[in-house]
Amino acid sequence: MAKKLEIDFQGKRVIVAGGSRGIGRSIALAFAAAGADVSICARGSETLEKTRLELAKLGGKAHAAQCDLADGAQVNRYIDEAATSLGGLDVLVNNASGFGMTDDEKGWDMSLAVDLQATVRASRTAIPYLEKSSGGSIVNISSISGLQPTGRSPAYGAVKAAVIQLTMSQAVTLARKNIRANCIAPGSIEFPGGSWERAKTSNPALYKHTLETLLFDRFGTPEEIANVALFIASPLAKWLTGQTIVVDGGQMLAT
Repeated sequence: MAKKLEIDFQGKRVIVAGGSRGIGRSIALAFAAAGADVSICARGSETLEKTRLELAKLGGKAHAAQCDLADGAQVNRYIDEAATSLGGLDVLVNNASGFGMTDDEKGWDMSLAVDLQATVRASRTAIPYLEKSSGGSIVNISSISGLQPTGRSPAYGAVKAAVIQLTMSQAVTLARKNIRANCIAPGSIEFPGGSWERAKTSNPALYKHTLETLLFDRFGTPEEIANVALFIASPLAKWLTGQTIVVDGGQMLAT
């Protein structure tokens, strides 16, 4: 009889860096619903505590801490604190973005500090904990902007491309530590308070144009990214490493 495939994270410890809202929140909730103990961080205390309470209701341990992921010392401190609170670490999700959309010093600095450097720093601090796991996993969140030219947000696109390359390098260097590293490149995702919801009123022309490039005539949801994160971090994907999974509903095919 064929064995039923299930994604079960019972007894596993997961950190979602940038996990209080949007994609990060949905990823954290998905892991918690699958049985994991979860820690999240973000800058804003109100949304952070709200999401922590949502996680706690799912039955596992829920840890949360304020952290400015652009600050290296805070990143290192948070990962150590979270891993200690959870009693170890099996999965690290690097989700945070500074959304440096402007082609100026501020845009580049924000993208480099949060999207790239926070990923590097969080991973580096997490590796000793992941190495003690029975099979650690790093999931980095990039974007389809890192896979194609973009005139609208060159800093964001370039740094997301760097995250994809970093993921491949992590896969090569960490395999002997029994740690896998993979990446998700979401397309246009809409959620309350997110950039596409704001664009609906602040830049309706861009919103309409983008919607026209989406093959299923809708924006993606954070839950659709979370489902993929859950799979690639699970034992079902134990032969998967160094890969970037595009989750865009075919958006890149039409642009």
